[in-house]
Amino acid sequence: MHKLITEGNFSYIEVGSGKPILILHGLMGGLSNFHALTDYFSVNGYRVIIPELPIYTTSLIKTNVKGFAQYLHDFIEFKEYEDVILLGNSLGGHIGLYHTKFYRDKVKALVLTGSSGLYESAMGSGYTKRSDYEVIKKKVQDVFFDPAIATKAIVDDVYETVNDRKKLVKTLAIAKSAIRHNMAKDLPSLNIPTCVIWGKNDTVTPPDVAEEFNKLLPDSNLFWIDKCGHAAMMEHPNEFNKILHQWLIERGF
Repeated sequence: MHKLITEGNFSYIEVGSGKPILILHGLMGGLSNFHALTDYFSVNGYRVIIPELPIYTTSLIKTNVKGFAQYLHDFIEFKEYEDVILLGNSLGGHIGLYHTKFYRDKVKALVLTGSSGLYESAMGSGYTKRSDYEVIKKKVQDVFFDPAIATKAIVDDVYETVNDRKKLVKTLAIAKSAIRHNMAKDLPSLNIPTCVIWGKNDTVTPPDVAEEFNKLLPDSNLFWIDKCGHAAMMEHPNEFNKILHQWLIERGF
């Protein structure tokens, strides 16, 4: 377990030294989802940083894609990072894209995996039976190709979140915000090297979403991982790390 550092208004993990890879977690995604990625890249010439996004701690008025992108900018400024490689899963990818739209000079490259930003119908839905543990368990398992990845700790965390009224209100606010901030019109002008790594069996953001990202982004490469759902870096960490590392080397990062 990596130590959480708290400085100013920010809590984050920072491991290794070298070129900064800044990771953005998703709506229900904890920092631990990126352990394998952190361990690998922090010993291969990169500094891996994972800020804790204030998804449930910021005011409701800032609980949206724009607010989190601004928080990310403030964090990058606070830490004085330059030429950041932004890696985002799910909502994290969306935040990374929105941030890059306004602060392109700070970002060297983007990595998207199961990113929202084009297709949001799965976000914030299906909480009508949120008090039924088995329903929530099934919903969490469906995020992965292999349901065993959805450990009891992960299911318990999601169950607690959706049954906390304040957190649920914010979850739904974020879902609405994600729809509002659709990136389809912005992507063609985001001329930035982008690595798109996608699970072939992703049911949250299906494969055609990855193809759409690849088509709309002017400088992107698309890679598939088979027998893999919405969180490729958790289900197939070794393959994910290998694909990403090779891409970074080929692009000179």
